[in-house]
Amino acid sequence: MAVRPHRILGAFLAPVVALAGLVALPTAARAATSVCALACDTLDPSKARQETFPVPDRNLNGRVLRLHVSDPDDMAWASVDNGSTGDSVWLDRSWDRGATWEPLLGKASVPGSWTGTRTLMYNLTDPQNHRRGWVRACGDAAGVSCTAWVYPTVCDGAFCDGADPATAAGDDTPVPSTTLYGRTISLHVDQRDSAAWGVIAGGGAGDEIWLDRSWDEGATWTEGSSLGRTSVSPGATTARTALFATRDPRGLLYGGAVRACGRESAHQEGSCTAWVRPTPTRARAAADALMASYNPYEGWWRSSWWNSAATLTALVDFARRSGRHDYDWAVARTFEQNRGVFPAGVRSGDPVEGHFISRAIDDAEWWAVAWLAAYDLTHEQRYLDEAVTITEYVRGYWDTGTCGGGVWWDRERTYKNAVTNGLYVWLTTSLHQRIAGDTVWGGRAVAAGDWYLGSGLIGPSGLVNDGLTGGCANNGQTVWSYNQGLAVGAFTELWRSTGRSRYLDTAKRLADTALSSSALTRDGVLTESCDTGTSRCDDNQKQFKGVFVRHLADLADATGSAVYAAYLKRQADSVWATDRDALNRFGGRWAGTAPNQRDWRTQAGALGALTAAEGR
Repeated sequence: MAVRPHRILGAFLAPVVALAGLVALPTAARAATSVCALACDTLDPSKARQETFPVPDRNLNGRVLRLHVSDPDDMAWASVDNGSTGDSVWLDRSWDRGATWEPLLGKASVPGSWTGTRTLMYNLTDPQNHRRGWVRACGDAAGVSCTAWVYPTVCDGAFCDGADPATAAGDDTPVPSTTLYGRTISLHVDQRDSAAWGVIAGGGAGDEIWLDRSWDEGATWTEGSSLGRTSVSPGATTARTALFATRDPRGLLYGGAVRACGRESAHQEGSCTAWVRPTPTRARAAADALMASYNPYEGWWRSSWWNSAATLTALVDFARRSGRHDYDWAVARTFEQNRGVFPAGVRSGDPVEGHFISRAIDDAEWWAVAWLAAYDLTHEQRYLDEAVTITEYVRGYWDTGTCGGGVWWDRERTYKNAVTNGLYVWLTTSLHQRIAGDTVWGGRAVAAGDWYLGSGLIGPSGLVNDGLTGGCANNGQTVWSYNQGLAVGAFTELWRSTGRSRYLDTAKRLADTALSSSALTRDGVLTESCDTGTSRCDDNQKQFKGVFVRHLADLADATGSAVYAAYLKRQADSVWATDRDALNRFGGRWAGTAPNQRDWRTQAGALGALTAAEGR
């Protein structure tokens, strides 16, 4: 592949040469849009967490031109040494595999009396905009030269682009082939390794086959077009591409989509199959697709505050059950970017006052749940400390002066409801289990659990209604799956802490009612009241069912119940069979009925169902 010549002082420099060879200086570079991933472009290299040299240095008229890379930051910088005053160095960055690039990034010149200089750091990847970049170091010292591009191939663990399909762990054709002038073009997938290749059959010499790869669900594929383009050899009728990955952990890009495309030699037009995402496991497929909506720079899923906490919890639960650590960086990123202060409208409709706290008490509790899950995954003390800080804040709204106890739903103390108090019982007993020698949180958990049992939140049929009236009676409002699930989880954990059978009996009674009542289960599938008929669930309700299955899975683990395990498996099977598309995206209706909404909230709920069923 050749590079473009550039102008210097109005004149064209010498002919185009190979990528690693001499190139001309660009004119005034078109301004590069600042990219933010784990950090923003122009970070000082002194802040790099690592320094490696993955491509060979370039000798430029006796100067040493070097590309530096910090993989933990996904950033690179360039340097020139053994130079003279006026020598310069910069980065080129390409989003289309070197066909075009942003030149002169961070250009720096060697000052007087110095012999070298370096650029600032620039991102190698742009996951927020679903782009994978190539970067190289370039310099001008009585001539212009560049290093090789770094990381031109995608690697997922030990597997990298370009492998032989004969080494694939399996051969699945998940979408129909397409035909063109009698040729058959098919997409083949190694589901286990999340890799794919294309095949053209029934053709003749000069016919072509290739893959397109997209990081944004098929909307664009500039970086991944015409991968492995291969022609049918004379005398043959078929050809295939090499294997290509669909996950790029180094670039923070997961769940890439691929399609097979081909062309008959006598015609310019081509034909392609549908886009596909591989499915190494059900839950992993859902997790990879979920990450396409994560905003790595801001560290959350735009734009729902408590939903992001519940989504992070679902992702962590997947990591714990599967033993995978692909997304540990996202856990840390979410924590680092969101524990500060935000005005109203930035993260939540209310101001966030630090430590994930706002006027909505239950919103803060969801974040405490997330950080306890993160602590269990990583064993990092900062996550446990954060959960303690949040739950101490919630404790300030426990009030025995109204209804004899319970936590208020909001700072204005207008409502005592099931979600806030189910979360509080779960949090207090979970803290007791994780803090060695605790004598405080355990007592609070028992007090909160006993209050819940006597509060009236649980109706006579064993269903949890939304909250209490001003007169401290069950208000008869909607039975939501997440309220039922939180109570199941809270009393399961309280039993683990105390060994008292009344708590486990309560958890089982609540679970059994949910499985048998048409208020929550229809034809064996967990169904919200807004999942029926022409109703539509709002953004909060889209995620309720994922909370329920999380806590039912905990009860199933605690009791070894085959009934609960079978119910969880039924949910996963229904989600997978009726509620999934070829890109592993899931809607809110787990029975697949219409109208079926789909976004990252419904994806997180489905991930909860698939995770809860794994291994059962």
